[in-house]
Amino acid sequence: MAPSPEILAVVFDFDDTLTPDSTTKLLGSFGYDTEAFWKERVRSLVAQGYDPTLAWLNLFLADIRAGGPLAGLTNQRLRDFGATLDDSYFPGIPDIFPRLQAEVAKYRDISLEFYVISSGLREVILGSEVARDNFTEVYACELGEEESGDLRDIKRCVTFTEKTRYLFEINKGLALSKTAENPLLVNTDVPKELRRISFQNMIYVGDGLTDIPCFSLVKENRGHVFGVFDPKRKDKAKQALLDFLRPQRVFGMYEPLYRETDALGSLIEMAVATRCSQIELDRDQGYGSR
Repeated sequence: MAPSPEILAVVFDFDDTLTPDSTTKLLGSFGYDTEAFWKERVRSLVAQGYDPTLAWLNLFLADIRAGGPLAGLTNQRLRDFGATLDDSYFPGIPDIFPRLQAEVAKYRDISLEFYVISSGLREVILGSEVARDNFTEVYACELGEEESGDLRDIKRCVTFTEKTRYLFEINKGLALSKTAENPLLVNTDVPKELRRISFQNMIYVGDGLTDIPCFSLVKENRGHVFGVFDPKRKDKAKQALLDFLRPQRVFGMYEPLYRETDALGSLIEMAVATRCSQIELDRDQGYGSR
């Protein structure tokens, strides 16, 4: 009997993981004082009890309604802006995607998929050709439109533990097109052996506090996790070390460099190869890999 096909998934956060923060770059393109936006306006709402992601999404919409710099913003304009991101990915992106696919191709009946789970804007991410060409699905925040196309309300908000919901959707093989119509599908009881991508077959790469629930979920189920930080941003690097390494939530923190000669790029490739080898060995020995 032929072995059951196995699917591996490498799941990325987006902003500050694959590329510098795209929302900050978007605001800057409209002439915003981005430091004041995040450190004063968003922080003020968070101090009032707002979820951080809902805080900045509401500020976007308030600006549009008030005729501010974002007035007339549409999802198409977000996509157009996203096309400008293709020149700003961190070193090794997008080359790592075909490199990992070539590694997986060495093994029998194993395939590899890439996903994004982000608190950024989905339309911005999908505006990038790199994203459209390489990711099976992108889970991120979405804004609803008026008939005119102007953005009017929050359609989808991806916050801390909301990110784990999408890991479960990937795990159970639930398409976003289906769960968008019926979000409760994620609660469907799917036997472990019938789930499309086991957590053990996942690698999660992220940079921020919003990624901690995903780190925990994947790691507790014997998947691999990698934390990312930019050492040139001293405050963020220090925070990353304190928040991730001290509680031992992840194995280590790495610069966002994805070439095969870089620590992060080579370790992700090693994690993929190791998992593929284990699957083949388990098959040969008659063990179930799930």
